[in-house]
Parts: sequence; structure tokens; C-alpha cells
Amino acid sequence: MKLEPYWLASAPRFTSGSTEPVEGQVDVAVIGGGFTGLSAARSLAKTGARVAVLEAGRVVGEASGRNGGHCNNGLAHDLGGLAAQIGIERASALYRVFDDGVDTVEALVKEEAIDCDFTRTGKIKLAAKPGHFAKLQKSAELLKATVEPDLEVVAPGDVRSEIGSSGFHGGLVFPRSAHMHMGRFGVGLAEAAARAGAQIYEGAAVTGLQRIAGQAHRVVTTRGTLEAKQVLLATGASRQGPFAWLRRRIVPVGSFIIATEPLSDNLAASIMPTRRTATTTMNIGNYFRLTPDNRLIFGGRARFALSSPSSDAKSGAILKARMLELFPQLAQTRIDYCWGGLVDMTADRLPRAGERDGVFYATGYSGHGTQMSVHMGQIMARVMGGETAANPLAGLDWPVVPGHFGPPWFLPFVGMYYRYQDWRH
Repeated sequence: MKLEPYWLASAPRFTSGSTEPVEGQVDVAVIGGGFTGLSAARSLAKTGARVAVLEAGRVVGEASGRNGGHCNNGLAHDLGGLAAQIGIERASALYRVFDDGVDTVEALVKEEAIDCDFTRTGKIKLAAKPGHFAKLQKSAELLKATVEPDLEVVAPGDVRSEIGSSGFHGGLVFPRSAHMHMGRFGVGLAEAAARAGAQIYEGAAVTGLQRIAGQAHRVVTTRGTLEAKQVLLATGASRQGPFAWLRRRIVPVGSFIIATEPLSDNLAASIMPTRRTATTTMNIGNYFRLTPDNRLIFGGRARFALSSPSSDAKSGAILKARMLELFPQLAQTRIDYCWGGLVDMTADRLPRAGERDGVFYATGYSGHGTQMSVHMGQIMARVMGGETAANPLAGLDWPVVPGHFGPPWFLPFVGMYYRYQDWRH
């Protein structure tokens, strides 16, 4: 078993990065070479802006290349619950932004001819307990009446037509969701940004960020220093660099994933005959999908811990045990890859984008980053070009997470709370 992301191990390396020192003047410095930063860089460069992307490691080497391979529409919330907090009009508008995100990814894949197996499979949200199906039915009524008219309800007696497991009790199918190969998409996006004229620097960790005369910024990296008229922070849950303001508002939560060896066609069909993306209704639940070569990609929180080689291996063992509970037909199946990544979680699980002290940001996708990061990268390019009204997340209050000043010491307690909620409900 390899302790590395399947998406990165099976993707080509990005070959168009700059080998020159980081120096000079640019119009925009984009900090972070994940989906947000690369999407923004591509859009900005297409307008003629001089753009430098500063990535501490390799492009899409962190959250963008360490997820479960889903490109799902829909919020992290129950729409009714969110509507009770902010009103049905604002909640519905936010829901549609996530729809727009999937459309943005699809359009970009087609425009740049990125070979990443993007497919509109639909997503099924599975009731993990018998009592959860009634809640899904109630949620479906509001969704169908407002934002998801083509939603399909799968009754408990029909769920085996979707998932070859006795562990679920009905579900909801969201037909607009998709999946793709994250590594190949990310490298393709980086190559597209480079073709548009963006200078992309790997191994260029930002160590200093300072406002200087006028509206410019001095950006210090491990490969040199440059000046930028504008700066976009696209760092996700990065625990490095001079980004304390963001760090106090984002909780880095570990999410862990395993990938099986390629399954036979018959075995793959016995597990997921419709080949959708799948999520469950538990707080500490699972998400899974098949790849075109029939690997099962199976993920979840597993442990409320951060990612590291030893942590990933421990979490992988938990995930394998859970996978076999749901799919005992995989008892003789080898696990080829195991990895972890960080989810940039906000307290209310809504993303944030805006500007502070002359520095723009887009982050906090809370486990729904694939589509939103690509979409918000394009949106922030427009905002930085003067279209301030383009930001659909404008106006969302963003207080600090109480007691959060650095490492998330409270994660084990959060895990205990959610395990109790899953046991109780």
C-alpha cells in the first residue's frame, strides 16, 4: 500500500513551471497553486495581467489533489436549516452558486481539452440509519420545490439498485453532480494557466507579506521577493506562512481516503451499478465512488486528526474496516493507496471570499472545494478586475473561531461530540 494520493501518483507532472528566481514586479501575486489559485491565475492572465503563482510545494499537491474525486453540487447544509438562519432567498442563492461551480468545471474542462474523465454521474446521499430516510424525504420536498427540481427519491426497498450494500436505507439522487480525476484536472489547469501567460513557481513558500507604498505589496518567498499590485490568498487550510488572520477563522480537519486495486467489472457492478458519487447522512460518515478502471475510492473522517504518514495509515485501517462492513464482497481486495488531506472548515461550513487590507482571498470550502474553488477562482479574478458585485459570498460575517489560535487542539473533542450525535440520532 502506497501512502500517497492516487490522483497525484497517476497524473503527469506539471512541466511548465518557472525555474527563474521570484523577483520583479507583477500585477497579481496568487499565493497557492491549488484549484482556486490556478483558476484565478488563468482568468487573470487571459485579461493581459502579469500573474505570478507562488506554491510552497507542487501544484495541486495539497487539498486539491488529496480529495475524494467528487465534483458535487449542493450545500454542506440542510437547505431548510440554513434557510432558517439566513432566509430561503439567500440560502437558495448560495445553493445555486454550488451548481454554477460544477458548470464552471465542466466548461473549463471542455475549453482547455483537459483529459480528466469528467462525467456527470449524479450523486446519491444515502440514509445510514432507518430513521434518516424520513429526514431525507422532508428535505427532498423543499429541495424539489426550490433549487433541485430533478431530485430523485430512492425508497429503502429500491436502494440496492444504486448501492450493493445492506447498510443503507434509501437515499436522494442529485443528478447534476459529477466526478473526475483530480490530479489530471489540476495539472491540466496549471498548464492552461501557464499557456495563458501566468508564471507558476513551485517550491516557493511565502514567508512574508507586507503592504508598501501606494497599493503595492512586497511578497517574500523562499525563492526570492517580488512586488505585486494585488494579492490573492488561495492557501486553503495552510498551516504555514504569514496568514494568521485566515488561520483563526479556518479549522484544518483531516480527511482520509483509500483506493483499492482495480476491481473486475462484475465486482464493481455489484457495488455501485450506477457509478454515482456517494455520501452518507452520518456526521462522521463516508464518501465513495468508482474510477474508470474500477478502483473504489473510499473516504471519510475516520479519525479527528491531522494528516501525516502514520496518521494516514491508522485512518486507512479504519476506513478499510468500514468499507468491508458495507461491502463484504471486497474481503479479498487489495488496498493500493492510502492518503490524507486537510479540509478548510469554517464554523458555519460556508465558504468565504472578499478583500481585507488590500489582500483578496477565497477559502473555507468546508469539504465542497472542487467545484467552488475553480468557480471562485474565476469570480475573484473578476472582482480583482473591478467587478465587486460579482462576489456571491459578499456580506457573510466571518468571526474568529473561539479559542483557535494555532494548531486545532480541540479536534478530539469535536470528534467526540459528532460521534455522540451519530449514536444518538
